[in-house]
Amino acid sequence: MMRLPWRVLAPHTAPVRRASSVPAGLMNFVPACSTTDAHSLELLQDFVTRARRLFVITGAGLSTESGIPDYRSEGVGLYARTDRRPMQYAEFVRSAKSRQRYWARNFVGWPQFSSHWPNSAHKALQRWEERGKLHWLVTQNVDALHSKAGQKRLTELHGCAHRVTCLGCGAISAREELQRRFISLNPEWQAQAGTVAPDGDVFLEDEQVLHFRVPSCDDCGGILKPEVTFFGDSVNKATVQFVHERLAESDAVLVMGSSLQVYSGYRFLLAARDREMPVAILNIGPTRADHLAELKVSGRCGEVLSVIQPL
Repeated sequence: MMRLPWRVLAPHTAPVRRASSVPAGLMNFVPACSTTDAHSLELLQDFVTRARRLFVITGAGLSTESGIPDYRSEGVGLYARTDRRPMQYAEFVRSAKSRQRYWARNFVGWPQFSSHWPNSAHKALQRWEERGKLHWLVTQNVDALHSKAGQKRLTELHGCAHRVTCLGCGAISAREELQRRFISLNPEWQAQAGTVAPDGDVFLEDEQVLHFRVPSCDDCGGILKPEVTFFGDSVNKATVQFVHERLAESDAVLVMGSSLQVYSGYRFLLAARDREMPVAILNIGPTRADHLAELKVSGRCGEVLSVIQPL
C-alpha cells in the first residue's frame, strides 16, 4: 500500500501564475482563493504519481466552476446568499402542497440547470480514468456533469437530478420527459427564474405556484420524486456497500471540492483511515476530514488539475 509522510505546505512559496479555469461570467459562484503555490502542486503531483488505483470523491466545489452554486461556501454559497434551505425528504413525502411547490420551482429552474456542461476538472478526471490512474470516482453532486464528461467508473452517491423515480412502483424515467409533461399540463403557467440551487431548485413565492399541476406516475399513479437523496433521507445501503468495495480495491483517496460536512461522503474517509490509506484533499476552505489528510491543498479544482498529470 502506498504510504506518504505528513506534508507541510510552504506558504511562502511563490504562486504559479496560470490563466483562470473559470470563465469570467461564472466566477460569482466560486469562493475567493489565491493561486495555489508551486510547492503544494509538487506535493499533490507526487501523491497522484505514487497512487496506482486512485479513489476520488468530488463535491459541489467541482461544479461551481460550471456555474452551479454550492450550499456552504463562505460569501457565495446558497446559504450565504439567501435564507433558502433544500427540500426535506419527510416534507416532500407527506405534503402534496410541498411537492407542488418543489416541482413548480424545479420546472422553472430546469432549463438553466440542465444546460450546464462539464468544466476542465470534470474533463481531467475523465482523462485520468482513460489513463488507468483513477480506479473509481464517487460524486456527491446530482448534476450529471461527470456523466456528461464521459466518466464510466462512477457512482452518483446522492443520485442524479436528470432522473425521476416513482415512490410507488420504483419506475425510473428521464427528467426531460417530465418537463414535457409539465409543459403539457401547464400551458399558460409562467414564472421568472432566479438563482438555481445545486439541485435545480429556484425560489418562487407561494402564490405563484397555486395553480401549477403536477403529474403522477404513468404506470401506477404514484408520487414522482427526483432520483436524488433529499436532506433527511439516507443513501441506499447497496450503493454504500458497493462504494466500500471500490474503496477496498484502491490504494489512495483524493477528495476534491467537498467540505465533507455530510456523513454520507465523510464515512468513506473514516473507512480509509481504518485501512491506513493515504488521503489528500483539494478544496477551498476547511473540511471535516482535514485531520485525516496527509496532504491538504487549497485551490480551484480546474486550475490545479490543469497541471497535475496522471503519471
